[in-house]
Amino acid sequence: MSRLFVSASGTDIGKTFVTCALITQLKAAGYSVDALKPVATGYDPLRPELGDSGTLLTALGRRPDTTGVEAITPWRFTAALSPDMAAEREQRSIPFPPLVDFCAERRNVDVTLIEGIGGIMVPLTSADTVLDWIEALNGPVLLVVGSYLGTLSHTLTAVGMLRARGQKLAGVIVNESAEQPVSLRETAGAIARFVEPTPVTVLPRLRSYDEAPDLLPLIAPYL
Repeated sequence: MSRLFVSASGTDIGKTFVTCALITQLKAAGYSVDALKPVATGYDPLRPELGDSGTLLTALGRRPDTTGVEAITPWRFTAALSPDMAAEREQRSIPFPPLVDFCAERRNVDVTLIEGIGGIMVPLTSADTVLDWIEALNGPVLLVVGSYLGTLSHTLTAVGMLRARGQKLAGVIVNESAEQPVSLRETAGAIARFVEPTPVTVLPRLRSYDEAPDLLPLIAPYL
């Protein structure tokens, strides 16, 4: 079984869209797939289908109801804040070893996609970040970034932190932002110069993840 972590350089960059595109493309290629969103904030228990977890379940072909969300997202919080702050508002916490164990469970599928939360340095607990979570799992990471002004610094910082921890970077996906100072490909080219030999691909703004270009070459070495 292969396991891939989908992270980002920041919040609302496109992790869920990319994860859904990967689900669709892996299934079309004949792989069995599961997807997890272990930690979610800004969760509305009355509308589970509207959150990221509900979107992943729909892509998987499963019901995006409360039971389905509970199975892939054990740690859910109402406040749209960083996980540590959102948990504190509810007088709860995210137990780090059980979080890692949940993600490391062997599932009866070919590929398990794990969608993180926020950017790689978002705090999960008072002592642990998403990067610590990635390092504990020690699997390949796909980094989703934007094309907005400032993305070069944010992207290269995220890549630098992953490399400093010795993590396997499967690829960088530059997801087109609503506003960008230069073309999507120009931004991707600038990033590519600094992250070689990591592959960089672009993802234009699309109506549906079904329309996404082929992302499987990025993760093919890990399947």
